[in-house]
Amino acid sequence: MRIEKDSVGYLEIPQDSYYGVHTQRAVNNFNITGHRLDRDFIISLAEVKKAVAQANSELNVLSKEKAEAIVQAADEVIDGKLHEAILVDPIQGGAGTSSNMNINEVLANRAIELLGGEKGDYKLINPNDDVNRGQSTNDIYPTAGKLTMLKKVPKLMAQLDALSQTFLQKAVEFQDIMKLGRTQLQDAVPITLGQEFHAYYSVIKRGMHRLSIAKTEIEAINIGGTAIGTGISAHPELSQTALQKLREITGENLVISDDLVDATQNVESFVVLSDSLKAIAVSLSKVANDIRLLSSGPKTGIGEIKIPARQNGSSIMPGKINPVIPEVMNQCAFLVMGNNVTIGLAAEHGQLELNAFEPVIFYKLIESFEALTNGIQTFNENCVKGIEADRERCQENLERSTYMATPLAEKIGYEQAADIAKESVASGKTVKEVAKIFNISDDILNDLKVTIK
Repeated sequence: MRIEKDSVGYLEIPQDSYYGVHTQRAVNNFNITGHRLDRDFIISLAEVKKAVAQANSELNVLSKEKAEAIVQAADEVIDGKLHEAILVDPIQGGAGTSSNMNINEVLANRAIELLGGEKGDYKLINPNDDVNRGQSTNDIYPTAGKLTMLKKVPKLMAQLDALSQTFLQKAVEFQDIMKLGRTQLQDAVPITLGQEFHAYYSVIKRGMHRLSIAKTEIEAINIGGTAIGTGISAHPELSQTALQKLREITGENLVISDDLVDATQNVESFVVLSDSLKAIAVSLSKVANDIRLLSSGPKTGIGEIKIPARQNGSSIMPGKINPVIPEVMNQCAFLVMGNNVTIGLAAEHGQLELNAFEPVIFYKLIESFEALTNGIQTFNENCVKGIEADRERCQENLERSTYMATPLAEKIGYEQAADIAKESVASGKTVKEVAKIFNISDDILNDLKVTIK
């Protein structure tokens, strides 16, 4: 063991550990979720530290030797190494200070090794004075959070695009299949199955557009603002210098926020991002509901489409197959909607110059991204791609419905057409058959048609 000291006192740390006293205290204090920081978040923290070390060196506030060692250590973390030394729970008090200090200590100790020293010899590289130079948790942590979300967006976009294309293909495949449209779960008027599936394509594309707009909200970062946005302890040129380095490292179209005090106080950009995820989740859940309804049966439901059988549906009812993939899509959507509430509450509860609740915002945003990305993939691959139309069932349901009462009302008036529709339901006869009993002329009946655009 080695002994490390902080403002609270002394603490024993395993001799070979890359983390230090601040990390160990966080581990002791915050055993909340049982998880560690997301991989993309760890990489994002390292990218920020690398950019600032390069900027500080260029601005002559950090020696070249120290900067190069810190940058090399950060590159190792970016490449996926040393992640096992990032121990802190994603949900933590302190507005993310534990996460910031965890990466500071890991990079410091690895840089010390690279300079030929022993872990814990902070005279060579200090986690606060060198790795965290010109920085605060309050600009580093939200910047890393935004970089993390920028890594998540393309993964989700790819799955959304794949799903939208599947719906478009199905729309073409089903374009000539006439069926009954329904409003409020009651028989309405004809539509094609292709039109229904094209609507699913359209709502997914609209969600993608909203997400692309929300993405621009998180491209503005507050690096260089330090504690409350005033830039105290940072070089006056750190913001712009680090920005250019970070743009080169990440390839993202980052900008410095116009008002760093505002950017440090307010985190509503994450609410906007979460709102876009919620909107996507709402749409996907509605689509999943439709697919469950349209495939219901197989004998006594709507049954106009068939979805792939993925597993046994019951431990007691032989041969029963359940719509398990749409159901899991529903549940992913529920999770995202609930997370959106949490994110909104956390954003609203910031006070004065800082929001202390970014840890739970990032934790829930990451969870929402993962649930949507993975849920959409399984929805597409294990369900939507294998959907088949039951043409006979579509035709049967159409013929058994009262849809012809709508064009009939244009000829004879709503009230009499309603009487005919009511009798059709009661007797089981078609609308045309009942209309003849009501002495509606053959000319009128032969002229009935429903136009499908």
